[in-house]
Amino acid sequence: MKALLGLLLLALAGCASSPPAPVAAPSGSGDRAAGHAAKMVGKPYRYGGASPSGFDCSGLVQFSYRQAGVAVPRSTEAQLRASKLVRGSVQRGDLLFFDQEGRKNGHVGIYLGNGRFVHAPSSGKRVRTDTLDSEHWKKHLSEVRRL
Repeated sequence: MKALLGLLLLALAGCASSPPAPVAAPSGSGDRAAGHAAKMVGKPYRYGGASPSGFDCSGLVQFSYRQAGVAVPRSTEAQLRASKLVRGSVQRGDLLFFDQEGRKNGHVGIYLGNGRFVHAPSSGKRVRTDTLDSEHWKKHLSEVRRL
């Protein structure tokens, strides 16, 4: 009995530490999420925020995809793990990860199309759109991923 209980606890511990499986987003959900994110332009930045009263970068992604009917993890790191690397052309709704302030993939935004993306940049600023052609963002773009 004790051995069985030990095996059960070991199995449960293994499940708890497994990385999340990639999110299987329905067709068109990236486009809808990008549209919801674009509507949040001008909303304030708030660390830990995931609602129109204030967003941080991963909170904006989570909120926008939730509005499109897709459950997405809360943290930037978990969003990275739950998405798949894009090896072709970038599509509206793809997640753009950036190296920021010495952190690999420490910032995330949502691609809108035509070289533009929406993100919640940092404290004291507001949700905004930027272009991937800018030297800053081009230099810091680390990965493009898709849900």
